[in-house]
Amino acid sequence: MCSVRKASQAGFTLVELLIVVIILAVLAAIIVPQFSSATIDAKEAALDANLVQMRSAIELFNAQHAGAYPGSVAATGATCASGTAGTGAAGSADAFMNHLLLYSDATGKTCTAGDATFKYGPYVRKGLPSDSITGKGSVAADIVVTTAVTPLAPAAATGGWAYDTKSGQILMNSNATDSKSKAYSTH
Repeated sequence: MCSVRKASQAGFTLVELLIVVIILAVLAAIIVPQFSSATIDAKEAALDANLVQMRSAIELFNAQHAGAYPGSVAATGATCASGTAGTGAAGSADAFMNHLLLYSDATGKTCTAGDATFKYGPYVRKGLPSDSITGKGSVAADIVVTTAVTPLAPAAATGGWAYDTKSGQILMNSNATDSKSKAYSTH
């Protein structure tokens, strides 16, 4: 007698594998956009935090320098006992950066080393932060400095910072909109 033996089935069928792949694709399509949204939200939160840090530093400089805002007076002309004198004419991005990053005297002259004369600052210790959206703003070329007093209104989405030496207003130099359809310059 001839007995017929059936081979036992081991593994999954092609249809079962396709169903699993389709389920994974649907889950990925749901989850991936949420991660990209979280990345944008994190960049916008970092932008807000950087602006808070810089606005606090600007106001502290103003309080310690008889109402003068960073960049409104020249950072040059200092005679430093140790260290190097700062650079930057009044109304320039260099003066703005020097006033926030170096030690200063009561008149706004800056020096790389602090002493009894240069007792104020530095107000930002590790360099100016970049705006977290474009990565610009940590160098003088990325900072637009004005003396307009009127509210700043960026005309393009260039990134970096826009700063007014008369009012102390600082904002992101961009008219692009965030995830909530609000201009980055209004953060």
